Amino acid sequence: MQTLPKFATQIQKDFASALNSNVNQYFQDNHISRNANLAMVLKSLFHLTGWIGSYLLLVFGHFDILINYALWALVGFFMVMVTVNIGHDAIHGSYSANKWVNSLLAHTFNLNGASAYMWKRMHNQAHHSYTNIEGLDEDIEPIPVIRLSTGKELKKIHRYQHIYAFFFYCLATLSWVFIKDYVKFFKNEVGNFTGEPNPKKEYFYLFFYKFLNYSLFLVLPIILIPHPWIHTVLGFLLMHFVAGFFLAIIFMLAHVVEETHFLNPDEGGRMPHSWTVHQLYTTANFARNNPLAAFLTGGLNQQIEHHLFPHICSIHYPAIGKIVKETAEEYGQPYYESSFTHALISHVRFLKRLGRETPAVSDN
Repeated sequence: MQTLPKFATQIQKDFASALNSNVNQYFQDNHISRNANLAMVLKSLFHLTGWIGSYLLLVFGHFDILINYALWALVGFFMVMVTVNIGHDAIHGSYSANKWVNSLLAHTFNLNGASAYMWKRMHNQAHHSYTNIEGLDEDIEPIPVIRLSTGKELKKIHRYQHIYAFFFYCLATLSWVFIKDYVKFFKNEVGNFTGEPNPKKEYFYLFFYKFLNYSLFLVLPIILIPHPWIHTVLGFLLMHFVAGFFLAIIFMLAHVVEETHFLNPDEGGRMPHSWTVHQLYTTANFARNNPLAAFLTGGLNQQIEHHLFPHICSIHYPAIGKIVKETAEEYGQPYYESSFTHALISHVRFLKRLGRETPAVSDN
């Protein structure tokens, strides 16, 4: 197990204190909860309706093949919408002040075939704790043919990763549903793994929800859709290609762009910044002032705010974003943001550069 790095907790304390105070003051002054509000509930209902509705139309609509393919793509789109707009907040415990509500909504993750328990370990614990740190951040540990950090061996094939990476992004959810969850669960090796055994109930949840997902999205459509089974299998793959692409893009544009840093500990295991400032160096926003982007990404176009305040519901990120930016500027700390187009181009340039050179793109 890799030794966990130590953040410089004794420096930049004034900034962290001011940031927390300013954000807390916003909620106090406006007499509002940090959890979901009516707008969040209505948005959730919209995405749930789209998810369930498109699935029911697909399975029971008896449409022709082309329309069915369009519905498969729509199911994949709403799969991501439910995941990032509902399940993600719920797993972070930010959707509701009631634990049972968060627990219930987290099962939308399981229904979509991705273990909520493993996501919490890989994302909440590993990625959020050690963002962009080689060997600990699960989100920068993709398949060998994609090099997302300078600590990985540079291979000849990486020279073309800026071209083929997007195809593999489309396989992200397919990998989670059929491979990644099982491998990570039974190897019990996740980033900052502590050696704790998996709870017995999680064995049940893993197999029960995998079986339910395979049944709902593959077996039943093969039985009920009046077209040759090959079209259902291809539609199933299309659903995951759409879901995987959207999900991967949302997260890649937040951490794997030219502006962000990959900071590693020194020989003594010490990080150069406090945890709070580390998040600012390793995370970027895109389309921060675009309501549609917030609606479609579950607020994850503002991952700076999400990483700093994961227990605040994403519906509040647009409001606190201005506070975070102003406080960062006041204390001379970075705040990386751009348009969606710039972030996408920056990600491609980053992939191209990292596929051709050994020196660090960004370091401490």
